[in-house]
Amino acid sequence: MAYLLQQLLTESVHRHPDKPAVRARGRSLTYGELDLRSSQLARLLRDRGIERGDRVGLFFPKAVESVVAMLGVLKAGAVYVPLDPHAPARRVAAIAEDCGVRAVVTTAERLATLPPLELACVLLVSGEPRGAGGVTQIPQIPQIPQIPWSALETFPAAAPPESAIESDLAYILYTSGSTGQPKGVMLTHRNALTFVDWCAATFRVGPDDRLSNHAPLHFDLSVFDVYNTLAAGATVSLIHEEITVFPQRLAALMEDHGITVWYSVPSALVYLLLHGDLAARDLDRLRLILFAGEVFPMKYLRQLADLLPRAELYNLYGPTETNVCTYHRVDRWKLAGQNRLPIGRACANTEVVALDADGRPVPAGGTGELFVRGPSVTPGYWGDPEKSGRALVDDPRPPRRGDRLYRTGDLVTPDEHGEYLFLGRRDSQVKSRGYRIELGDVEAALYAHPAVAEAAVVAVPDDDVGSRLRAFVALRAGETVTAGALQAHCAGRVPRYMVPERIEVRTELPRTSTGKTDRTRLAADARLMEAA
Repeated sequence: MAYLLQQLLTESVHRHPDKPAVRARGRSLTYGELDLRSSQLARLLRDRGIERGDRVGLFFPKAVESVVAMLGVLKAGAVYVPLDPHAPARRVAAIAEDCGVRAVVTTAERLATLPPLELACVLLVSGEPRGAGGVTQIPQIPQIPQIPWSALETFPAAAPPESAIESDLAYILYTSGSTGQPKGVMLTHRNALTFVDWCAATFRVGPDDRLSNHAPLHFDLSVFDVYNTLAAGATVSLIHEEITVFPQRLAALMEDHGITVWYSVPSALVYLLLHGDLAARDLDRLRLILFAGEVFPMKYLRQLADLLPRAELYNLYGPTETNVCTYHRVDRWKLAGQNRLPIGRACANTEVVALDADGRPVPAGGTGELFVRGPSVTPGYWGDPEKSGRALVDDPRPPRRGDRLYRTGDLVTPDEHGEYLFLGRRDSQVKSRGYRIELGDVEAALYAHPAVAEAAVVAVPDDDVGSRLRAFVALRAGETVTAGALQAHCAGRVPRYMVPERIEVRTELPRTSTGKTDRTRLAADARLMEAA
């Protein structure tokens, strides 16, 4: 059994050396080619002084080289840090400086956007080195050796001896922090492999499967796509950013590549459902649909279940800090009567528990914050022991006192069967006029309107009433409805104090780089509305 992520490749290359491992942008690499190139990259990094534990930034759009880079960094004993190639330069700079990247794999085009960094080298996936002798002449960056991708061919085909152990960091994923500063979630080989091993046993991914990779590589959903592919000797199709915004092209790719396993945020599936003309596609090979990251509106989940009756549907839950920690298999027979989908029960080798404010487990039907214990839990945030200490707390329950728990900040209620129902974020439960309101309940009421395609509700602080509710909705194509009509619709489903005072109808809602609804931006828009 593998104890390092790159060993998943080692095992599969012996069984399937000539089989396509990764496809992207009309190109593919076999397992043999992937193993060769990643080993050569590891040798190059070592040759340039990259040592065990050093951080290497990956800063380029998805391509087959993405997986080569991930595995090459790991084979060198280093830690890869995926950088969003479409993020503002200021954010990229903050991340690169925060974790002290020692090398960057990028393109000539994006090299020009990097901040001043002390780097051992820059490896160019595409484009030619600039300046005399392959040394950068970009004013804001010190002179750094640039190495073209073709230079890999000059390095040995065998990977350097393993130097990492399972508790070493494998990658750092940066997520948005509550202060607006990105926070680096550290994940070890053991963290990731705990998740991959559970997936292998639960979803039975095999060599005949073809997985999609819809999520960007700086988003934790991509861990499933890449490493479960390698573990099974399957094939993964990296869906590049230019396709994800065109649902018809995305649906065509699913059909043409014979995708059997799909994993994405619910928003992506809703987008496909509404605009991808899925009914016209031959998707009979699609056997497994996984979704995570946000609540799936029930009216669209029912439509998806009816449209793809052969596919098993799973709701996966877990913040980046825990990988996936609970799961729920969708029961089509129960969907018609469900208002909310459970996040389910704990994954193998993981414990989840709902605790009240005094650290006591809540009974079935009670409400508590969800805590997670097990080998999939992050060791903390890069360079921020204070934040790590707030998120990773001592288990208050005897006889487990002293064990570490990750506090998710999510409110849940357990049922009598050991499954959990997600109620919302601890910080999304607001108080208005003395009433406690869960914003997800208001969104569910808006989604119940047949014309509503997307809905998001935010709370604006107010000295007089505590919080005022503001809603943003996008309508289905060809539909028209007024804000007043939507308020009247909500009033028929929730108490009057939960009806948003203002509803803004838009053509679409803003998205984060990971495909989720950008609630931070909407909250800022709502505050501007109040100030106007």
